[in-house]
Amino acid sequence: MKTICFYFQVHQPYRLRRYRFFDIGKNHNYFDDFANRSIMRKVAEKCYLPTNKLMLDLINEYGYRFKISYSISGTALDQFEQYAPDVLDSFRKLAETGCVEFLAETHSHSLSALKNKDEFYRQIESQTKRLEELVGYKPKTFRNTELIYSDEIGAMVADLGYKAMLTEGAKHILGWKSSNFLYANAINPKLKLLLKNFRLSDDIAFRFSNRDWSEWPLTTEKFVHWLNNIDPKEEIVNLFMDYETFGEHQWAETGIFDFMRALPGRVFSSSNFEFLTPSEAADKHQPIALLHVPYPISWADEERDLTAWLGNELQDEAFNHLYSLSDKIDKLNDADLKRDWLYLQTSDHFYYMCTKWFSDGDVHKYFNPYDSPYEAFINFMNVLSDFTIRLKSKILELNYFANTKVDMEEIDILIQLYKQKMLELVKIKGGEIINGNGNGFAKNAEEVSEVKKTKPKTGTKTKQSKKLTSEKPKVVSKEKTTSVKVSASKVKSIKAKSGTETTKPKAPKTVKKTSTSKVESKSKATKGVVKKSASKTKKAK
Repeated sequence: MKTICFYFQVHQPYRLRRYRFFDIGKNHNYFDDFANRSIMRKVAEKCYLPTNKLMLDLINEYGYRFKISYSISGTALDQFEQYAPDVLDSFRKLAETGCVEFLAETHSHSLSALKNKDEFYRQIESQTKRLEELVGYKPKTFRNTELIYSDEIGAMVADLGYKAMLTEGAKHILGWKSSNFLYANAINPKLKLLLKNFRLSDDIAFRFSNRDWSEWPLTTEKFVHWLNNIDPKEEIVNLFMDYETFGEHQWAETGIFDFMRALPGRVFSSSNFEFLTPSEAADKHQPIALLHVPYPISWADEERDLTAWLGNELQDEAFNHLYSLSDKIDKLNDADLKRDWLYLQTSDHFYYMCTKWFSDGDVHKYFNPYDSPYEAFINFMNVLSDFTIRLKSKILELNYFANTKVDMEEIDILIQLYKQKMLELVKIKGGEIINGNGNGFAKNAEEVSEVKKTKPKTGTKTKQSKKLTSEKPKVVSKEKTTSVKVSASKVKSIKAKSGTETTKPKAPKTVKKTSTSKVESKSKATKGVVKKSASKTKKAK
C-alpha cells in the first residue's frame, strides 16, 4: 500500500511590544504579554481545541488506521503552559492514543542552524526536554524551522542520532525527480528524508477557500481522485501544513473541518493508501537516491528559499547583529538574559522585515503585525540595542567582581600586617587603640600601666614616661587601609619594613611585681621593638 503522511506545524512566537528609542536603557520588558495572551486564546478557540478534538474523534473512529504528526515549537509549548493549559491537555490525550508522533525542532523556531551549530544543538535539546515534560513524548524524527534544510544541516541532525527528517520537495532541487519517494542525506545517507508534496499540501492549506481557484470547491472525492492519479511507482505522499490551516487560515465557515472529517473515510474506501507517521514511513520505505541540497531550502514562498527571512539589508543587519552576541551569551548564566536571547531568535521577527511585494506579498501581510517591514526593523533593533547594553553591563559586573576577589586577598595580607603594627604601638605608647570589633587592647594597656608603676622616678625617665603616655598612638593612614588593589611587590615591601611575618607574634610575658632591675630590663626590651618611639622621646628631651 501507498502512504499518506500528515504533518502539522504548531508555532506561536513571543511578539514584541512597541519599543521606542527612549525606552532603551530604561525598560527591559520587550514582549507584548497582552497580545501574546489574546492571540493564543483566540487561536486556541478557533483552531487548536476544535481541531484536536476532531483528530481525537477520527482516531477513536478508525483506531490505528489513522495517524498524524505534529511539530510544536518550544515557544508554543511555553505559551500553552502560560495561557492555554487546556490545549496542552488535548495534546496529551492525542499522545496517549499511540497514533500521533511529535517531532523535534528548535525551541524558539529559530534560524540557528544557519549561523551557530552549538546554539542549534542547545535549542533542539531544550525543545525535546520541554516536549517530554509537558506532553510526555520523546521525539524520534526531526523537522527544522520552516522545513529549512541543506546537506550540512542534515548531517548535523544525523550526528544527533535522528534517523529521519522532513523538508520541502522544491522543484529546483528535485528537477525531474518526484517528491513522492524517500531520499537520503548526501553527506550522511543514514538520515532519511521525507519531502513535502507542495501542490497537494497547498491545495488544502492555501487554496481551499479561494473562489478564484479553478478547482474550487475542493471536495474529498476530488482530492482522493488526485491521489489515485499519482504514478503507481510512487510510494508516499507527504502532506505538510500549518496547523492553523484549520479554523484560523481557513475559517470553519469554509467547510475545512467537514473536509478533514470526511477525508480518512474516503481514503479508506476509494484508494490504496494508508496513514503513517513520519518515523513509520521511514521504516517502511527505502531511499531511492541521495538528495543533493548545497544551499538551504525552505517551504516558504514561490522560491522555496530563505528570502522570507534573510536577504534584504534589514533582515541581514538584524540577523548578524543578533548572532554577534553569541559569544557573550555563552559566558553568562543569567536566566532572564538567556530567555530573552532565546525568544529574540524566533524567525518571525525577521519574517516581518520581508520586502517582497509580488506573488507572496499578501501572505506576508497576513502574518505581519507591523504596518511596514521598516517599522518591524526599527522596533527589533531598539529592543536589540537595549539587550546589548544589558548584556555588556552584566559582563562588566562579573569581571569587576572577579578582579575584586583577587584584590581582596592582597588586602587581607595588609590587614594582618597593620594589626601587628598596631599591637606594637600599643605596647610602646600605652594608648588604648580600638580594634575592628570596637574593643580595646586592655591586656596590653594593663601591662604598660604595670611598667609605669614600677619605674624609678628620675627626672629624665619620668619626662620620657609622661611623653609616651600623653601622646596619642599613630594609627595607619586611611589611604592605605582603604586601598582596593595592592600589588604583590607592595605586600613584600610592607613585610620587609615591618620586619614581621603574616602570623601573629607571641605576646610578651606578663610583668610581675618583683625587683626594680627586672622591670628596667623589661622596659629596655620594650624600647628596642620600635625605634620611632625612642627617637620621639629624645626629641622631647
